Amino acid sequence: MVQILCNEVLKNKIASNLARFKRKSLCAEKFRKAAVAVTIVDYQGKGDLPGLPAGPEDAAALILTRRSVRLNSHAGQWALPGGTVDSGEKVQQAALRELEEEVGLHRLEEKVLGCLDDFITRSGFCITPVVIWGGLDTNLTPNEEEVASIHRIPFSELLRSDAPVLDYIVESEQPILLMPAGDTEIATPTAAILYQFREVALLGKKTRVAHFEQPYFAWR
Repeated sequence: MVQILCNEVLKNKIASNLARFKRKSLCAEKFRKAAVAVTIVDYQGKGDLPGLPAGPEDAAALILTRRSVRLNSHAGQWALPGGTVDSGEKVQQAALRELEEEVGLHRLEEKVLGCLDDFITRSGFCITPVVIWGGLDTNLTPNEEEVASIHRIPFSELLRSDAPVLDYIVESEQPILLMPAGDTEIATPTAAILYQFREVALLGKKTRVAHFEQPYFAWR
C-alpha cells in the first residue's frame, strides 16, 4: 500500500478537511467531559506491533497507547492519549496536557488542526477527539504510571481494505466497530475515532460514528 508522508501537504489537507467538517457536540452536564489527542507523527519505520509493516521513516502515523494494567479503569486497553477535562480547561488544552503527560510530547495550541465529533461512552464520558500535528522527529516517552507501551500506527493501516470490521452483540441493535492494526484489532470508542479520522480528515467525507456500540469490557 502507498505510504502517506508526514509533511506540510498532509498537514494542510487535514486542516482543510476538518475546517469544512461540521462536527457534532454531544456533551451535556450528565456526562464527564474528556479529550483525546489524535496526534499525527512520523512513523520512523517502526513496525512495533505484530503484523505491522516496516515503512519509510517519514510516513505519517498516529500515536496509540496501551493503558497500564495498574489503572483503576480501562486497564490494559488500547487508547489515544487523553483524559478528563479539568475545571476551566478547554478540550484542546486538556488533549495537549494529556499528550505531554502520557507520552512526553509537548505541543502548543497552534498545533491543533481541529476536532472530530464527540463520542458518548458507556462508562459515562463525553469524549472530544482533538486532532494535533505532532510532526517529524518526535521522541515519545511513556508515563509508566499510565502507559504500558506507545505505538505508531501508520496511515496505511487506517486505510486497509478490510477496515473497519463490524461485530454484533444481542444487547444492542448497533454493531461494534473494530479497526485492524497489524494482527490485532482495536475496539470502539478508540476504533470509532480512528475510523472517523480516516473518513473525515484523510478522505474528506462526512461520516458519523457516534452510533456505534462498544464491547462489554468498555462498559465499565
